[in-house]
Amino acid sequence: QVQLVESGGGLVQAGGSLRLSCVASGGTFTTYTMAWLRQAPGKEREFVAAINWSGGSTYYADSVKGRFVTSRDNAKNTVYLQMNSLKPEDTAVYYCAATTSTYYYASPSQYAYWGQGTQVTVSS
Repeated sequence: QVQLVESGGGLVQAGGSLRLSCVASGGTFTTYTMAWLRQAPGKEREFVAAINWSGGSTYYADSVKGRFVTSRDNAKNTVYLQMNSLKPEDTAVYYCAATTSTYYYASPSQYAYWGQGTQVTVSS
């Protein structure tokens, strides 16, 4: 069973950038499709981005396409989310999640493994 730990959140001004990291342990990292989801106050958790086991395929929500990039380093058991041109509406707790499926899912319920989340706050 894999354990996930996110880091890299913080407070940034609109237009700025942050890079989130998620380190996995306790499993075979290349077994997992990895994803980032976020949850803003009073809203449901939503899909942000996903990456397949090799890093060769990535998927993004329309709201972040062109601004966010996800990547992974299988040698370091780490997945990243580079967030550029941040907007106040990107403010949320960001979660790293994993599934053993080779397919990515937009629905949070399809992910069996979750990190504890990291807060991202974008000020206007």
